[in-house]
Amino acid sequence: MYQIENVLRPYAWGSTTAIAELLGRPASGGPEAELWIGAHPDSPSTAFHPNGVTQSLDELIASNPLHHLGAASLEEFGPRLPFLTKLLAAEQPLSLQVHPSLEQARDGYARENAAGMAAGSAERNYKDDNHKPEMIFALTPFRALCGFRPAAVSRSIFEHLASVLDSAARNVPAIITGVIQDLGQDDEASALRAAFTRLIEGGDEVSAAVADVESVLRSGAPREPHDEALTAMLGINDAFPGDPGVLISLLLNHLSLQPGEAVYLPAGNIHAYLHGLGVEVMAASDNVLRGGLTPKHVDVPELLKTVRFESLGVPRVLAESTGLGQELYRPPFKEFQLQRIELGPDASPVPLAQSGPAVVVVVAGSVVLDSPKSDLRLTRGGTAFIPEVEAPVNVHPVQGASGTSVAFAVTTGLGN
Repeated sequence: MYQIENVLRPYAWGSTTAIAELLGRPASGGPEAELWIGAHPDSPSTAFHPNGVTQSLDELIASNPLHHLGAASLEEFGPRLPFLTKLLAAEQPLSLQVHPSLEQARDGYARENAAGMAAGSAERNYKDDNHKPEMIFALTPFRALCGFRPAAVSRSIFEHLASVLDSAARNVPAIITGVIQDLGQDDEASALRAAFTRLIEGGDEVSAAVADVESVLRSGAPREPHDEALTAMLGINDAFPGDPGVLISLLLNHLSLQPGEAVYLPAGNIHAYLHGLGVEVMAASDNVLRGGLTPKHVDVPELLKTVRFESLGVPRVLAESTGLGQELYRPPFKEFQLQRIELGPDASPVPLAQSGPAVVVVVAGSVVLDSPKSDLRLTRGGTAFIPEVEAPVNVHPVQGASGTSVAFAVTTGLGN
């Protein structure tokens, strides 16, 4: 087992305090958006050998893939850690985004490479050849946009906007009238695609419509029965004034997770995290196609090829408890599953649900990871990489410690 040190990403939307407070360390003074725990080549963790020598985690795994990953993971995913774990702290909305399927990622990455596009180009859509299904587990109340509402519900929201504008003796912008017409189509997929396309391509017309809507709502126009969606829309506009994503947010489900709740996001699911702290787990990829709420590159044609235009229920992941005291979150992906481990000072050890390699992060108290080959003590904020060859691993409370310890472990979903 290896204790590891991880890379902090200081994106502007990040909280300045949430990750530091969770891990019990001083804040850096700037935004701390994501702590990357894994072997993605863009920001690999650093592994500490018992003799004090350090090595990047991707290089460590590459030195003996079978030893570190195990035969099943190596056969299914190749010689790389198949998942990436993050602590994510959103103070402001993240970009409206979607992730490609595995086939799209491979094709897009090869196409951009063949075109001679530089690896770090801001115009690149595909940073690697992998897909990026993901899951977020809420550590605090967590708000997000996630997938399309039924078209009829979205239409009623835009009809409400038209009504309050008309009541305020304002002209109803043509783009709002157009979206209402789009959402009235009989075929829901066509309705959602038409409305989304109209807004994402609306440019200055969308910005002007947002300004009109904001002015009327801020002046006291009624928001009911759509108060949640319209209030969230105003908050998004505060961060990204006039952005197409402001009105697009009204097409999407508004999700409020409580601590301990989780959702998964498959390829093609349009989403945006708005606020909160969570444990995010994904396939090891950084492929993102953005659709707004960002100053970064937006490739509308590629985005439209990737988004799934269908209304679905919120894809929640419920905890599964085993007779061994394990609390598991298993989305329908082969690349990863999450285990939450809570131990009182006198608790019995909990087996680590490990299929292939694993990583562990401690967010409260301290624990001992114990295998037939070695053991490792982790205190709050500590993280570890556990090669497949170390299994089975048990997680123990520290003898003589007081209070409750909490850790999260991620391994592949191949054992499901």
